[in-house]
Amino acid sequence: MPHLIITTRTGEEHQMEGESGRSLMEVLHRADVGDIRALCGGCCSCATCHVYVDPEFYAILPPMAFDEKELLDSLEFRRPNSRLSCQLPIGPGLENLRVTVAPEE
Repeated sequence: MPHLIITTRTGEEHQMEGESGRSLMEVLHRADVGDIRALCGGCCSCATCHVYVDPEFYAILPPMAFDEKELLDSLEFRRPNSRLSCQLPIGPGLENLRVTVAPEE
């Protein structure tokens, strides 16, 4: 299980283990960390799981699908390293993944 480092909207840092095969959104929501609302349940239709991925990890993540890009493009707080945590599978290569929960839209 990869070790994850999550910074909340208030600047608190949480360290946790991420279960391989789950999405980052599922891990954060189940642990009640970062105020991830996940209103759509991971269907990539609401953007309430918006996070900023540490640039060190951004390039090794799966490519962004059209739906995710469209949702992110509609957000006020989008950055070049924005992703939806429901679209980020936890697995090998993500040891010490760092993300920051984006401001609520």
